[in-house]
Amino acid sequence: MPKDRAVTVSHVVTEDPRRGAILNAAFCLLMQRGYERTSTLDIASRAKVSKRELYQFFDSKAEIVCACIAARAERMRRPLTLPPPQDRQTFVASLTGFGSTFLREICDPAVVGIYRLAAIESERSPEVARVLDSAGRDTNRTALMHLLKDAQSAGILDTGDPAIIASEFFGLLVGDVLLRLILRVADRPPAREIERRARAATAAILRLHAKAKA
Repeated sequence: MPKDRAVTVSHVVTEDPRRGAILNAAFCLLMQRGYERTSTLDIASRAKVSKRELYQFFDSKAEIVCACIAARAERMRRPLTLPPPQDRQTFVASLTGFGSTFLREICDPAVVGIYRLAAIESERSPEVARVLDSAGRDTNRTALMHLLKDAQSAGILDTGDPAIIASEFFGLLVGDVLLRLILRVADRPPAREIERRARAATAAILRLHAKAKA
């Protein structure tokens, strides 16, 4: 997608309101009908634009899907203020807060819907899954890795590959929650369960990687 096609979280903000209307219409239709049963004509009609206007902004239905994913996944990459931890207590607070925020956002119904759509569409249009991966997961992983590196520099965590530690944390935090939500076999976890999982994942990381006291 062209770099100037910027999108934001719940309501798409663009230079031309027609583009935002197209994305909002497409998202609603895709969630209701799925990819195969949604046509560009359906999207244009819902957005109250002509097909010619739609194709001024998007080359294909797949590109519209990618833009929808980028728009909704944006909520998972909100800038996270993670100050360098000075001691174990501040590290625990930062990591637990990070985990709670990440899990809460990834369990949001709109985000789960995007994951479900990306899974369905990934074989036909691999770029859909790539957009979701880069729009949400990579940004959060990078933020977490910086926090872990700072904790290592402060002597809170032992040496080790921050990328591996980050993967361990996400695995402990999310577990099969997202999969079960995508499959519609579980409800969104309540706030207390999200907090519990964040605390448990943080405690596990400390047990595994905390620097031994001299």
